[in-house]
Amino acid sequence: MNIGAVGAEGRGETDRLISQAALELERRGLRLSGIIKVLQDMPDDSHQCDMDVRVLPSQNTIRITQSLGHGSNGCRLNPAAIADAVGAVEASLDGQKPDVFVLNKFGPEEAEGRGFRAAIAAALEQGIPVLVGMSGGQANKVAFADFTAGMAESLPISVDEIVTWCLKVSRK
Repeated sequence: MNIGAVGAEGRGETDRLISQAALELERRGLRLSGIIKVLQDMPDDSHQCDMDVRVLPSQNTIRITQSLGHGSNGCRLNPAAIADAVGAVEASLDGQKPDVFVLNKFGPEEAEGRGFRAAIAAALEQGIPVLVGMSGGQANKVAFADFTAGMAESLPISVDEIVTWCLKVSRK
């Protein structure tokens, strides 16, 4: 089982690392499946939490957050949009064998047994290496360690080193 996890301090830093690594892997000709966050500047008057993800290998994007209005403190993830993204990713795995499966974040949905958890398992069962972003609370990290039976490799906080790991485990 080849599963690498990377997490960086600072808002959006893990997303930046995973997205930049995925773009470099694509540039080098690797076939990817999964999702990456679309990196974009947020206007000053935004909630700074809108999240669009790109479904790999396509250029299709899905907004996985929802507006709850100013002053709300609830989770902004949109379960229906996440289900759409999961379906698109699972469809991309059907009949295809990508070189690497990429998930921008093992988050609360995955920690609770939902989200992209089944897609990660399917990729691993097919022998596809998995690159996962880790950020957020301790509960997500504990759930990830349980899910991977502690077999995930912690990767350095470096796009070059993440790319090197992906190339090594995909044998490209």
